Amino acid sequence: MEIRLQKIIADAGLASRREAERWILEGKVQINNKLVTQLGSLADPCADRIKVSGKLIPKKQDEVYILLNKPTGCLTTMADDKRGRTTVMEYVKVTKVRVFPVGRLDYNTQGVLLFTNNGSLAKKLLLPKYKVVRTYKVKVSGTPNEKTLKRLMRGVHIKDEKFKPIDAKIQKTSGKNCFLVMTLVEGKNRHIKKVCEHIGHPVIKLQRTHFGGLNLIGLPLGACRFLSPKEVKLLKKLVAD
Repeated sequence: MEIRLQKIIADAGLASRREAERWILEGKVQINNKLVTQLGSLADPCADRIKVSGKLIPKKQDEVYILLNKPTGCLTTMADDKRGRTTVMEYVKVTKVRVFPVGRLDYNTQGVLLFTNNGSLAKKLLLPKYKVVRTYKVKVSGTPNEKTLKRLMRGVHIKDEKFKPIDAKIQKTSGKNCFLVMTLVEGKNRHIKKVCEHIGHPVIKLQRTHFGGLNLIGLPLGACRFLSPKEVKLLKKLVAD
């Protein structure tokens, strides 16, 4: 089945559709060794040989979805780390299909991390407009008071960066520290750590327990599993236009 070339490139996780269109206009894309510069050109992702900047896009494969309970001490990256540190790709060798992480978790953050080869869905799940819920269990220094928690619910500004409202509840206290359950609908770089430090309660330990309805139930630290068809359907429903 033939579909628009820019969609094929975007679905492969190489770029957004807009960027893929720019690549086409710049003469970086070939179909079956023929240069294509016309927007709206069609191709069959299952049959045609499509190259971007001379590199072949693998023919379309079945969609793969894997959930990892990410441990601390590993990088959320596709490439090998120059410093020899472990990457999350070491934990998802249950398929020969090339998958990539949806978003990222910091080096010392644990928890729910989704992998897929569906680039289009991955990008949508990360867009703030779809309000895909993330939930974190956060151990912080000290115990925030009610006024501070309400401040998070209003959203905070840190320098020129605006953070959307966060629903934060105290789960339990532990000596001079406490555990918070924090729920939000966006995932900026070092999001939780920046916000907690800003309100005077630095993060000691961080775990993402839920992402878009996915959770860690029955999944030990460092283990992964394939999503069920029902779970995939629910993820797609979250970002349906």
